[in-house]
Amino acid sequence: MSVRERTAAGSDGAAAGGTTTDGTGAGGVDAYLGGLRACLEAVLMVADAPQAAEDLARVLGVGEDRVRRGLEAMRAEYDDERRGFELRCTARGWQLCSRAAFEPVAAAFVTDGQTARLSQAALEALAIIAYRQPVTRAQVGAIRGVNSDGVIRALAVRGLVREEGVDPDSRAALLVTTALFLERMGLDSLDRLPSLAPFLPASAADVADEAGCLP
Repeated sequence: MSVRERTAAGSDGAAAGGTTTDGTGAGGVDAYLGGLRACLEAVLMVADAPQAAEDLARVLGVGEDRVRRGLEAMRAEYDDERRGFELRCTARGWQLCSRAAFEPVAAAFVTDGQTARLSQAALEALAIIAYRQPVTRAQVGAIRGVNSDGVIRALAVRGLVREEGVDPDSRAALLVTTALFLERMGLDSLDRLPSLAPFLPASAADVADEAGCLP
């Protein structure tokens, strides 16, 4: 049985009160308080990139048409209720975002105390982006071992990093450093970034050099 067939079977089982094969548990999305809408909100709240309706349907074990109708209804309700966030649909998929009208408020929160030095977490994320660019948010988080969305947003608001292009496999936005980053670092190009070799143990530096990983 194909993935799509198993997903469809799981959806039918959910309607009958059975056990799904999609990880949502017995009863499927309808067994949760708030049903499909609440499940969609839960997933979109933790997603670090826009999500296609097809992928959401597969994860939740329901039909794609039902997911699309649910997303459209959520978007309309959020607009009617004049919330500070919106459900935005782009070519890359669906994503919860702050409304453009509230950008000054969101920016004020993110940049609160920005005259201070960057935090250790922000410096780690910035270093990873600088040396590994282009890189996705998920890749930065994987290297640091912790979700890095907050510090990346702070770096973006400060103008040190920006999105440029999309990863062909995950459709996640790719992050790169900006001209302001070079200016603050006193560099005229990324080629002038200092080598990491002096900061690595000898054995690790040799392996990285042989693999062509060192700048």
